[in-house]
Amino acid sequence: MKWVILIVGILVLAAVAMAIAGAMLPVKHHASRTARFRKPPEAIYAVIAGPPDWHPGVKASGGLPDANGRKRWWEQDSHGKKITFELVEDSPPARRVTRIAGEKLPFGGTWTVEVAPVSTGESEVRVAEDGEVYNVIFRFMSRFIFGYYGSIDAYLKNLAAKLEA
Repeated sequence: MKWVILIVGILVLAAVAMAIAGAMLPVKHHASRTARFRKPPEAIYAVIAGPPDWHPGVKASGGLPDANGRKRWWEQDSHGKKITFELVEDSPPARRVTRIAGEKLPFGGTWTVEVAPVSTGESEVRVAEDGEVYNVIFRFMSRFIFGYYGSIDAYLKNLAAKLEA
C-alpha cells in the first residue's frame, strides 16, 4: 500500500510541476522550417491544396459548409480526434494559410505554407506555424516533449515522400 501511495504522490507532483512550468511558458509560439524539392511550385501546391491522403497523420477528412466566406473542412488524426480547419488565404502556387477553427481544443493557430521557385524545376517550401497552446500541461508537453517543430518536420518529410513517389 505504501508503494501505491508513493507512486500516486510522485505522479501528482510531476503533473503539478508540469502545470507550473507550462504556466510560465508563453501561450503563443512561432516555428518555421524550409525544405527544397525538385518540383515546380505548381506541382507542390497541387499536393498541398489537394486531399491530405498523403499525410499519414490524417486518417480521414471531409468538407464542411463555408463560414464567413472561408472554405472549411475537417481532418481526423491518428487518435480519432476531428479537427476543423479553415482557409484564410489561398494564393496559388505561392502561398496558403490555414487556421485551426475547431473549438474547445487545447491548441490553435495558423500554418503558412509558402512555395517559391529557386531554379528551373526546383522550389523551396517554407512552413511557418504561429501557434497557441491554452492548456498549461499541453503547453509544457508541446515545448519540452513534442517540440514546436515536430509537426512541421513530419509534414515536410511526408510531402517529400509524396513528391518523390
